[in-house]
Amino acid sequence: MNLLDTVGNTPLLQFPLDEGTIWGKAEFLNPGGSVKDRPVAWILKVAMTNKKLKLGDTIIEATSGNMGISLAMFCANLGFKCIIVMPSNMSIERKIMLKSFGAELIEVDAGDFDGAIALRDKLANKNNYFNFNQFHNPLNTESHWFTTGMEICKDLPYNTTPDAFVAGTGTGGTIMGAGRFIKNMYSNCKLVALEPAESPVMSGGEPGLHGIQGIGDGSKFLVSLKDIDRIEIVSTQEAIDKSKILAKEWGIFVGFSAAANYLVAERLIKEGYATNVVTMLCDRGERYFSCL
Repeated sequence: MNLLDTVGNTPLLQFPLDEGTIWGKAEFLNPGGSVKDRPVAWILKVAMTNKKLKLGDTIIEATSGNMGISLAMFCANLGFKCIIVMPSNMSIERKIMLKSFGAELIEVDAGDFDGAIALRDKLANKNNYFNFNQFHNPLNTESHWFTTGMEICKDLPYNTTPDAFVAGTGTGGTIMGAGRFIKNMYSNCKLVALEPAESPVMSGGEPGLHGIQGIGDGSKFLVSLKDIDRIEIVSTQEAIDKSKILAKEWGIFVGFSAAANYLVAERLIKEGYATNVVTMLCDRGERYFSCL
């Protein structure tokens, strides 16, 4: 039984507003519950095809949670060992899920993604582990070009032209892959990157602690700012509040980064910047209970 082949082809949900429409890619319906299933499955397939991974090998990654959960799940399914390096301020649900899949969890100081990446690299080099390297791996972006972006363009109704694509940036793989694919198909579509108000790195500010887990990891990583048309910021509290509203008003219980994406999409429509906005509903809300 191979879970790799169950990733993707998630629905594109329609949220009609008075001034326009939000189209949300329901990534919480992936087997691991998040958009990160896509790059994990893609990178694993390439590595196995190229004989860089064999049964029993150890894979190590630094992550804020969803990439780690997905990787731990696939490692358990495929017969690899998994080590996850994570800042200590990530939700307890994330940590429990990682351990439930049999992964070894190593925690570093709160918000210290640079430290997590450095420790991952050190352990990978010392022990000859497979370094997943999501923050600098071009296959991350490639996975979203060939899956997420293509699916969105296929699923948009005939005569519906997206004016903007909104994505929070953690690694930047989603907006650089899916976003650029959509813009390649619809040249007038604007790419709107989202980051936490408490860590506005792309806006020229300093990295800081925030609660929108999965984005704003302290660096631009794979993001090419010359390809970004607009940068928006959302505070942690705004994202939490919108997550609760989406659950109560739409029956869609998603995490804080997904709620932030929706909030920015809504903002763009109400401002008159766009009429049809595509965005990512990145993960399930259950992994945030302890943070609500």
